[in-house]
Amino acid sequence: MSERVLPEGWVETTLGQIVEYGKAEKATREQVDDNTWVLELEDIEKSSSRVIQRLNFKERQFKSTKNRFKKGDVLYGKLRPYLDKVVIAERDGVCTTEIVPLDARPHLDNRYLFYWLKSLDFLSYVNEVGYGVNMPRLGTKDGKAAPFVLAPQEEQKAIADKLNELLAQVSNLKARLDAIPAILKQFRQSVLQAAVSGDLSNGSANVWPNVKLIDVVVAKPRNGRSPKGVDFETPYKSLTLSSTTSGKFLGEKYKFVELDIKEDSHLWVKDGDILIQRANTIEYVGVSALYRGPDNIYVYPDLMMKCAVNDRAVPEFLHFILLSRSVRKYFRDNATGTSGNMPKINQKIVSEVQFKLPEIQEQAEIVRRVDQLFAFADQIEQQVANAQTRVDKLTQSILAKAFRGELTAEWRAENPELISGDNSAATLLERIKAEKAKQTPTKTRRGGRKATVTS
Repeated sequence: MSERVLPEGWVETTLGQIVEYGKAEKATREQVDDNTWVLELEDIEKSSSRVIQRLNFKERQFKSTKNRFKKGDVLYGKLRPYLDKVVIAERDGVCTTEIVPLDARPHLDNRYLFYWLKSLDFLSYVNEVGYGVNMPRLGTKDGKAAPFVLAPQEEQKAIADKLNELLAQVSNLKARLDAIPAILKQFRQSVLQAAVSGDLSNGSANVWPNVKLIDVVVAKPRNGRSPKGVDFETPYKSLTLSSTTSGKFLGEKYKFVELDIKEDSHLWVKDGDILIQRANTIEYVGVSALYRGPDNIYVYPDLMMKCAVNDRAVPEFLHFILLSRSVRKYFRDNATGTSGNMPKINQKIVSEVQFKLPEIQEQAEIVRRVDQLFAFADQIEQQVANAQTRVDKLTQSILAKAFRGELTAEWRAENPELISGDNSAATLLERIKAEKAKQTPTKTRRGGRKATVTS
């Protein structure tokens, strides 16, 4: 274990000295009833320690033997330990053998143990010693040898109480931050709706003429081509569906292909072209992205069709039209193959999209205002992302302070008698060792003599 400076009354030890890591009472299907909680690793959300679903035996029948656990036990997911799947059992139940039930009571507060298993000190250790390449796990031997920082018993409770309070605040902050992207998505959609209705330009779509998409493009939309990707560099970067699924053009989403086409081929993507997904899930079919950049850098695949705008429309404005609620609904409603096969739209459906079109000058003004509002939303989104990163680090920062004794420095000053003498962690550790020694079964040697096994 690495050298560290611990508060007075604390000691360093190993997890195996504190709990029986790897030992668990087993349960077969015949030993449980329909209401028994059956916990699998997939039920635990990574890092957050949130149980995302609770199924009983009636809902989740099993054949293999399970580990039995009690209410208040710490349940540690030893498979892929970097996922940080640890929970405190809310009630009795059984779980997969990839989850290790741990109970440090009565000498430890199980909440203290729970938080230690989530600390960076512990996570760094298990990620280093875990065995298995694709599905690493923490073995019993390494689990017993894992580092553990033991605080006096009463201070453990004080630490757990403080962590409950602080990390609940962090969780609330994280939940609020996580909700903002959905709000921004709704804001952008409202901006698009205002753009296509004339609200952004103090105009009115009621006086704009009705047109079809075919009226504002150079030629009928055409499908691309999808040759097989190759694992070497070629002059042809073929876009993948993910390059446009977000509604924004992502130039890094492509694969190299081999083609024999001329410089004037329709397969080349040119500045101002709009790429429409003609096949995808029902949620994304018809989604589009506008390309702004040098000509003839990319070719587009068969699952997309391409539109080049004529002088009646600003490309950005037509793109806003295609992303609007009414047009997206039109594509979903007219897609074929929605049950079974991938939903598709054809050139006829796209060409006949109807919408209101203002004069070119008003389009340009609407585009300018939308760009301003979207830039504002993008700025907020980046600030939120930065804040989320800081909040993610905040949890580990608080845990680190807890296990350096920084959260309870004032408590120790006020309660010196609870961290020294018989109440020190060193005395507590010796008491735990003594009790474990009493509980350790003896092994019979050949000849009938018994050997005492010490911990």
